[in-house]
Amino acid sequence: MEPLVNRVASSGLITLNLEDYYPKQEIATFDLKDFLFMEMILKEKDFRAALKEYDWTQYEGKILTVFCSADAIIPVWAYMLVATYAEPFATDIFQGTQEEYLKAVYRGILIDMDLSQYEGKRIVIKGCSNKPVPPAAYLALTTKLRPFAQSIMYGEPCSTVPIFKRPRVVKK
Repeated sequence: MEPLVNRVASSGLITLNLEDYYPKQEIATFDLKDFLFMEMILKEKDFRAALKEYDWTQYEGKILTVFCSADAIIPVWAYMLVATYAEPFATDIFQGTQEEYLKAVYRGILIDMDLSQYEGKRIVIKGCSNKPVPPAAYLALTTKLRPFAQSIMYGEPCSTVPIFKRPRVVKK
């Protein structure tokens, strides 16, 4: 009987997992809709009073995304006021939704990544994430990896979807 061989381990595939770069802190949301009169109008005096009474300690050590889910015109100063109250507690404050925040975080990480170490390598970008890694991160990683990688696949090393393969150069 022949010994079992782990073909995945001996294949030379390198797995990149975008989930490894997911923020460690919890992401909390602050929806300005809850502070609008009839979900349409921001009244400055009422808004200031509500912010003053609000329990900001719930954002201690968390990332806070600030947005408005209602179709209302929100003055810029409203976001600024929220920031002044949240800043002593939140580790980061972002104007936008959680998805927009994650897109911005991954964009920043990928811009700074040096992927030249993957020159000529066969790469698997791991799928089946347990965290909501935005599709934009996969797109950006593929775009940045393409000039270096011999091939790019998506999924798990045992079951991948081919994304890119560099054509072989025929020497004459």
